Amino acid sequence: MRRWLPWAALWLLLVLVLPDVQAGGGHRNQEADRRRGKRRRDGQGYIRTSEGRSKPLKIRLVPGPNVTENPAGNQGDAGILTFYRGGPELQSSYNVIPVPSDPEEPVAPLTQEEIQRILWREEEEHREEEERLRKKDEARKKRRRERKEREEMQRKMVEERRREEEEALRLQLMKEEEEWRRQIEEAEEKRRQEEERGREEEEKRREEEEKRREEEEERRREEEEIWREEEERRREEEELQREAKEEVEVWLRGDVFQMPSEEEEEEEEERLPSPVPTPPAATDELKEEEAGEVEEEEEEEEVGSRGSLPPGCDISDVTLTCENARLTHFPPLSVPELKSLSLEGNNISSIPADAFNGIPNLEWINLKKNKLTSAGIDAKAFTGLKMLRRLYLDENLLDMVPPDLPSTLHELKINENNLRGIDENSFQGLGSLVILELEGNLLSEGNVNPRAFAPLIQLSYLRLGRNFFRTVPQGLPKSLLELYLESNLIEEISETVFNQTTNLNVVSLRHNRLDETKIAPMAWFNHRNLESIDLSHNELYLVPSYLPKSLVHLVLAGNNIERIPGYIFAHMDPGLEYLYLSFNKLDGEGIEPESFFGVYHSMTEMCLDHNQLIHVPLGISEMTNLHFLRLDNNRIRSISEDSICDPEQQEEATLVALRMENNYIDPDKVSPSAFSCVRSASSVVLKPQKTA
Repeated sequence: MRRWLPWAALWLLLVLVLPDVQAGGGHRNQEADRRRGKRRRDGQGYIRTSEGRSKPLKIRLVPGPNVTENPAGNQGDAGILTFYRGGPELQSSYNVIPVPSDPEEPVAPLTQEEIQRILWREEEEHREEEERLRKKDEARKKRRRERKEREEMQRKMVEERRREEEEALRLQLMKEEEEWRRQIEEAEEKRRQEEERGREEEEKRREEEEKRREEEEERRREEEEIWREEEERRREEEELQREAKEEVEVWLRGDVFQMPSEEEEEEEEERLPSPVPTPPAATDELKEEEAGEVEEEEEEEEVGSRGSLPPGCDISDVTLTCENARLTHFPPLSVPELKSLSLEGNNISSIPADAFNGIPNLEWINLKKNKLTSAGIDAKAFTGLKMLRRLYLDENLLDMVPPDLPSTLHELKINENNLRGIDENSFQGLGSLVILELEGNLLSEGNVNPRAFAPLIQLSYLRLGRNFFRTVPQGLPKSLLELYLESNLIEEISETVFNQTTNLNVVSLRHNRLDETKIAPMAWFNHRNLESIDLSHNELYLVPSYLPKSLVHLVLAGNNIERIPGYIFAHMDPGLEYLYLSFNKLDGEGIEPESFFGVYHSMTEMCLDHNQLIHVPLGISEMTNLHFLRLDNNRIRSISEDSICDPEQQEEATLVALRMENNYIDPDKVSPSAFSCVRSASSVVLKPQKTA
């Protein structure tokens, strides 16, 4: 209130410079009264117009005498108004003279009550203005608050819609996953039926073979029985002949013994019947002759089958082996019953179109460690092998996958070659392939077509180690169970690379260039079958987050891991069982009290050796199922009674082996109760220890 009064006073002071309104004012005022009519004051600081309306009265201040004794301005002069400036020391007084709207209208000073009313009215107007501004500010705040509420409501609606969409997407993914699982189960059931059918056919073949052998055995027994009967008859006839001869040689004449003369003997021999042929003897000779002929025929057949093979080859039953025999060409063979062929370790550089014409029933071919080239293998070389199951082409000079491989193939190995790419049709027609190994080649994500693996609808085992991949290959088969990508250049794992391989059980990414920031959070978090991950010998500084819920086996050895974040394993179900963190950089502050939360009842084997630990990590004593623990080659100086074993645990000891050698522990200062949970004292290794 006091702030605007001086400004009002100054403004009124400007009125004083106006021309003298008193000179000749009376006459002009009288004229004006006559023209306009007399106006009356209303006693409230307003004047009444001729129309009866009131309007504010204008006033002006005229300097008056200084008043020092009465700051309220009560000096007997009703037209005096006192203003205070900065305190009671500076005071000024002014005469208050109303300023009429008409300059000719007579002016009369206002009374003290009128002045007070004017000031009250001004103060009231000021309060009303402040109240208006306050209400306006409150209204603005209310509008802002309502706007925020609307925005919050919209945000909640958007969040709810997003959750509904995520739930719908989750249900859709679950439905698709169920569909994939159903398809896989159907394919697996079909495969099992085919295997069962194959086993039944194999069993039937074995039964027929067994029946044939039994018939041959029965025939052999019958022949032996016939031979024994003939042998017995021969002996009987020989006995009869010997008795008849004795009767002829001796003649008895009463009681006189007399030898016959030579002439008489000759006459007697003429009278004796001729000897009867002995069938058994003749049969033996016949058998010997027949056996000789059979042996000669077998020798001729064997010579015929091996005649074109160089030394070093060996045929055994249905297997032919010519390993390290210095062969330079594919040998011509004609053994239809042959099942297995091994030509490993030779110098064969080509396979002609008719190489397998004489051995069409092969099930396994081993051509490792030769000098085969892609140009040297005829496009139709393998087309006639309708029973081939396994083909090994490791350590050759191939730069592409051989074309037109048999559709019956279950296992294909082309490791340690010069494969420079895999196109969309490289595996066309190999829908029965289960195992594929392509390690040690020149493959990368740039020369492997994303649809190359699409025909392999039953592939379960894939090895692509020792290549030049920087990312995990795209288009992996849905049926894949085990994936090995060791010793590549992989730097990141995208969020979608494992979306289709929901059946994965084992993933090995050891000896790559991964760090925890390059593994997408949802890369494998929702996989329900992934139980084993090997990330050893990479560039990790932390144990990766968002590991699969189903994980059981985790290998992180040989990294730069300095910390195990808290609750990192808490989401796993049923829980991690094997954890290998050897050869890292864990120290006393790297393992938090909550680091092992979630594995207290599942952990079976844990290796923390070759780190920088200064004490036994917290939480180990709470692991009720731990069997094997390694803490050797650290900086541990003491073992408390409850750091490894829980003194209050009364159950049977579970720890089978404990290794703590090469630390700074004094074995003589370790309490025997510190190892109460170890089954045998001989299972604790404490020596040798380092000296400070």
